[in-house]
Amino acid sequence: MFFHIVLERNMQLHPRHFGPHLRDKLVAKLMKDVEGTCSGRHGFVVAITGVDNIGKGMIRDGTGFVTFPVKYQCVVFRPFKGEILEAVVTMVNKMGFFAEAGPVQIFVSNHLIPDDMEFQSGDMPNYTTSDGSVKIQKDSEVRLKIIGTRVDATEIFCIGTIKDDFLGVINDPGASS
Repeated sequence: MFFHIVLERNMQLHPRHFGPHLRDKLVAKLMKDVEGTCSGRHGFVVAITGVDNIGKGMIRDGTGFVTFPVKYQCVVFRPFKGEILEAVVTMVNKMGFFAEAGPVQIFVSNHLIPDDMEFQSGDMPNYTTSDGSVKIQKDSEVRLKIIGTRVDATEIFCIGTIKDDFLGVINDPGASS
């Protein structure tokens, strides 16, 4: 799920930033450009934990910009098939529900919801057990298992299930405490 890895990136810097604070400017630009992005290969970059090496800059002809190879350490978030996650439900419809676990969006089809739960339409659509004891609606917290992932160049999509032991609602905002 979370990994600490070393990545490399070529950073371009404008000549106005050259001077005693060149390294600080480069690190700040790296953080701004990389944190919060997603690469299909490595996952979502959560945070940069350190800069290992900044190579010699190469001046780009005609622009004055300089390209620096930067090697940095970062924490990435990458979900895998078979992993158990806790997520917050964002949308419920008759096809199933969408939930978010950090930056990852997970879809749980109505076929992957326990058979005793029925879809209820209305102003707050939800899945409810026949006795009304368990309800999945927007903002409910659920524990789910990832059964499939699709990786694009800049996004990761997941399919999940709650039709297994110890999975399902863990916190219902609609329930009276």
